[in-house]
Amino acid sequence: MSPLFSRLPFVALLLLAACKGSDAAHRRTLIDARDRYDPKSLDPALSTDVPTGRAVSYLFDGLTRFSPDAKVGPALATRWEVTPDGRTYLFHLRAGVRFHDGSLFHASDVVHSFTRVLDPSNKSGRPWPLYPIAGARAFAAGRAATVAGVTALDDSTVRIALDTALAIFPKLLAMPVAAVVPAKISADFSEHPVGTGAWTLVSWQHDDFVLLARNSEYFGGAPKLDSLMIRIIPEPSTAVAEFESGNIDLLYVPEADAQRWEQSDEKKALLTSAPALRLWYVALNTTRGPLKDARVRQALNHAVDVHTILDKLLGGRGHLAAGVIPPTLEGADAARVPYAYDTVVARKLLAAAGYAKGFDIELWVPQDPAFARVAESIQSYLAVVGVRVKLVQRESAAAREAARNGQADMIVKDWYADYPDAENFLYPLLHGANRGVGGNVSFYANPEFDRIVSLSRVEQDSSKRTALYRQADSLSFAEAPMIYLFFYNELYAVQPWVKGFVVPTIFNGQKFTDVSITAH
Repeated sequence: MSPLFSRLPFVALLLLAACKGSDAAHRRTLIDARDRYDPKSLDPALSTDVPTGRAVSYLFDGLTRFSPDAKVGPALATRWEVTPDGRTYLFHLRAGVRFHDGSLFHASDVVHSFTRVLDPSNKSGRPWPLYPIAGARAFAAGRAATVAGVTALDDSTVRIALDTALAIFPKLLAMPVAAVVPAKISADFSEHPVGTGAWTLVSWQHDDFVLLARNSEYFGGAPKLDSLMIRIIPEPSTAVAEFESGNIDLLYVPEADAQRWEQSDEKKALLTSAPALRLWYVALNTTRGPLKDARVRQALNHAVDVHTILDKLLGGRGHLAAGVIPPTLEGADAARVPYAYDTVVARKLLAAAGYAKGFDIELWVPQDPAFARVAESIQSYLAVVGVRVKLVQRESAAAREAARNGQADMIVKDWYADYPDAENFLYPLLHGANRGVGGNVSFYANPEFDRIVSLSRVEQDSSKRTALYRQADSLSFAEAPMIYLFFYNELYAVQPWVKGFVVPTIFNGQKFTDVSITAH
């Protein structure tokens, strides 16, 4: 805790952070109300959800970090080198960095942190970003005494060996679970975390707020604000009312309110938007019935008016998909056009495939209002070309399990990237190695696609890797293993007194170090 806040009684902290109405522009605390539920923990090892990951990114640092525009760059490591075979990384660490408790950061803390995440006794986390490290899986499974691939060569150098080359490995180290913690931690570390981050914990009132103070000794430069409050407001309408009263500074605009905000000149002036790394699609099980034929799958794409669905049901918040790579990532082909809405073409393709009279099929839908509306629209569009769709609504976990087991003909899904790279779309969603449980619930199988994606994963030259991404995306798009819907846009309302906020492309890409509040 910073010296300033350690001298303030708790009630004073709340008064400091909760200046309202006309006073809001004069306070030095930014109040962020994007999260609708409490972080599950403030321990990086237990980071499994967005609110936890965001909070961890304020309190901790990894060897690398993401910028708001999703570029990976140095954090606790100032630079790194990789061997020509792509299997060994040498990270050179920043000197003089201290944890919030005053202890110095050393290379041994990296080894300790990764070992802790992979410890077999840790059953609540998601250690998979560290699995590429040599010996990580064996250690996590209890088959090895140490993580063989992580070595502290001295206090300022860490060597990490991988089982196989993986070009995007530095991006995995920017994920919250790979954040570095001190060697000595308390038993209640998840409630009282100690990191090296730009912010330190003042108070966590569960299901209400998390209050953070700026770290004046932060190696990247102290934040411009004195404090940052994360308010937990489960009900979207309540968050909107609080924003309109000036009680919060940053609001995620609910889908249902988007058009109302955009139709008001006063409210529209407060909006800022950016493409999220989130793809909405309908997975088509390429092993089932008519869906085995690529012409049928292409027909389904032509039969659905995605533009109208996006405009009418989601307030136009997105861009039509012409592949699985978001337009903000390298590898996306801006020249490729989405499947055109054309029922004539759809009928011709169906007839050519032997289904001139259409067919019966099931569309599975998780019990989510937005998904349900989209599914009902797709059902109506497909009926026009003779495809008779039965909607199967199930609780999300049950629908996901059915899709993974190959029991669903089609399923409405979305995919939110874990890290900003085309590989995180091509590989989990369509590579043969991930059919079923791995994420490829289209059960798409194309040896040439797999070969290209596998090459891209080890290619160290970024321009060559980008070309491989584009080639793979083009190949799969032509074979239509899904109905390509759209890439979603995040829409935020930001108070006019907030300066310097940039909507992050990836959830942990905004640390609020350059954000300020200015009287207006």
